[in-house]
Amino acid sequence: MRAIQVAAFGGPEVLFPSELPDPVPGPGQVVVGMAAADVIFLDTLLRSGWGQDFFPKVLPYVPGGGGAGAVVKTGEGVDPAWIGRRVVVWASTGYAERVVADVAEIMPVPDGLATEAAAALVHDGVTALRLDRLGRPEKDEWVLVSAAAGGAGSLLVQLAVDAGARVVAAASSDVKLTLARELGAEVGIDYTRPDWIHRVREVTGGGAALVYDGAGGPLGTAALEAVADGGRFVTYGTADGFAAPDPESAARRSIRVLTPLLDGPPDQATVRELLGLALERAAQGRLRPAIGATYPLERAEDAHRALAERATVGKSLLLIDGRTAG
Repeated sequence: MRAIQVAAFGGPEVLFPSELPDPVPGPGQVVVGMAAADVIFLDTLLRSGWGQDFFPKVLPYVPGGGGAGAVVKTGEGVDPAWIGRRVVVWASTGYAERVVADVAEIMPVPDGLATEAAAALVHDGVTALRLDRLGRPEKDEWVLVSAAAGGAGSLLVQLAVDAGARVVAAASSDVKLTLARELGAEVGIDYTRPDWIHRVREVTGGGAALVYDGAGGPLGTAALEAVADGGRFVTYGTADGFAAPDPESAARRSIRVLTPLLDGPPDQATVRELLGLALERAAQGRLRPAIGATYPLERAEDAHRALAERATVGKSLLLIDGRTAG
């Protein structure tokens, strides 16, 4: 089968196409023929060698963490009725024509939902709904979403709007802000401008009741100033490292700071629950993953490079048979 491998940690250029043996399902496992592989920013960090204490990778490895396709083989103890069914899969790899996974790591794609859309929700759908539960946006309150045109950020905009909140979207270009507005954001602010925090506080009348920081680093640290006294600050961005909000300032202003990434990934039961909910909402038309960039499998390097340069608007996918999403 065709696959992408990482033979040495480094930049996007270390991703190279290769031919590997087809995986064989063990007891309780299935093989999924991948149609679309999910691509997230974490993939680029792991490729560079980051996070070995939390996400150890033995070289060479096939990057990714799942996507969507159809079951092509079942192992011992697995109902053969799975064969041919469209599924989402979350696993330790993804950039390949075929992926082996435990049957507990797959879930049917709802009728009427495109395979690419389902693949786009495997990680960001879970992340967004997990953050939504932590932040709990409320009707008529102001919510700031930074990195609002990213995979998770674009979903958070929709979830906040669905809750009746008023959303301020922060992003780095007019194109990204246009997407956020199309998804329901009331106000768009360019956070590359030095006065962006002042603009948020001005628009919201003193600060947002809830801030989702999807940028991290200095931008995320600064975003604490965009929170109203007594508000909530949920930080999950890692593009420039973790945000480091001043705990004394937060305590003095009665701001609740939530750092879900430091709590580690959710357990499998939580992933199944949240992914199932994300797929259901998408099938109902209540949640739309904004797929902004698709690449054939062999161009994984380009997908990673675009993410690193923050050139991607919306979600990135690898389409395994080389198609472009419609």
